[in-house]
This record gives sequence, structure tokens and C-alpha cells, in this order.
Amino acid sequence: MNKFIFDVDGTLTPSRQGMNGRFQDYFLDFCYGNHVYLVTGSDRAKTLEQVGPDVLEAVQRCYNCNGNDVWEQDINVSTNDWILPETAQEWLSEQLSASAFPLRTGLHFEHRPGMCNFSIVGRNADKIERAKYVTWDTEYNERDLIAHNFNLIFTELDAKVGGETGLDISPKGMDKSQIKKDFDPEDVLWFFGDSMDEGGNDYPLAKIVHHHRAISHWGNTLEYLQWFQEQGIAN
Repeated sequence: MNKFIFDVDGTLTPSRQGMNGRFQDYFLDFCYGNHVYLVTGSDRAKTLEQVGPDVLEAVQRCYNCNGNDVWEQDINVSTNDWILPETAQEWLSEQLSASAFPLRTGLHFEHRPGMCNFSIVGRNADKIERAKYVTWDTEYNERDLIAHNFNLIFTELDAKVGGETGLDISPKGMDKSQIKKDFDPEDVLWFFGDSMDEGGNDYPLAKIVHHHRAISHWGNTLEYLQWFQEQGIAN
């Protein structure tokens, strides 16, 4: 059986924003005709804000916080209570102080079930401030460098680039790949995400599913789904 798994931020929605209304209507119809799952680094409140209650009601299951907080409609199936160790937070705080990027907006650590999101610019950044950091990070690869050094020091943990401005940090193995255990071996899994490259938070799941598609924009996702329906891969 074909089952479809979607990242949210950057895949179904613009970064940190809500779904396009036309696409939301189309996606809801797709959910009603197929087995659809969401897996996102964001917490449930942010996912609800981005995709809306109708989508969360229509999908089979929503894996928040990279699969560490699992929901079926409004029922919490499970939650991981892991907390980032103090030594790791202190090291990341040093990187925050040392970064040459000049802007700080606050909320640089966001603790979520089973993971922590770390951001140099801060999660309080608006769209313009986020865009400035994206330009900076594209030129200097700051997040990749911080993640690489973090993983060398804290070998029991794993830092991966997530979204446009952050790093997702969790114990090894507690990334998006952990959700595969919930699927039947005979299921054919299709995964759509915008951070499929090695080091990205979609990579661990992408490398173990049957099929994955790298997404550059929600419109790209729409084009894939329309093609799948035309080919009879999806209903």
C-alpha cells in the first residue's frame, strides 16, 4: 500500500507561515483519498497554526518534534521527555556569543519534546530578519559548521540543520527516521521534504524509505501530487 509522508515547513507551507488556501483545499482532498502522515520538527501548536485543524483531523498521524511527540487527530499517542544536557546548552551558548552574525532576536533555544531547536538569529525573528540570516548562512555555512563540531564533541547526540535558521538537536536515533517503525514492512513509503541533503533533518528518513522527493517550495509538492494522481500512484 502506498503511504505518503510530508514534512511541513518548506514542504507544505512557506517557512514559518500558513498553507496557501488553494493548496490546502487540494491537500485535504488528497488526504481523504490516501494514507497521509506529517512529520515535522515543529511542535503541535506551530503545526496547527501552519496547516490548520482540518488537515490535522484528515491525516492518519502527525509526528511532531521529529517523531518525539505523536498525535492522532486530538489524541496524544506518545511524548518523549528528553531534555538537552546543560553541558551541550553551554557549548551552544558559546557559539551564539561567538557568531559574527550581528542580529539577535531572542528565543535562541526552543525546548520541545525529545529535542531542542537552536538558532543564532533566534526564533523571534520576522521574515526580513530570517531572510538576512538565510543569506548569511548560505555564504558562510554557519549551521553546518556548528552541527559538525557539535557532533564531534557530543557523540551521543545528533545536531542536524532544520528549517531556514535552526539546528534540531536530539539523542542519536531520535530523529525523523524513528517513525518508520510504525509502518508495515509491506507499505510503500513516499516521503516529501525540503532538507534531504546529508546533515538536513529530513535526510535520516529519506535514506530509509522506498521513495523520497526533495521539495523546493509548496508548489513543487502540489505538482508532484497532481502527477501521482495522473499516474494512478495516488487516488
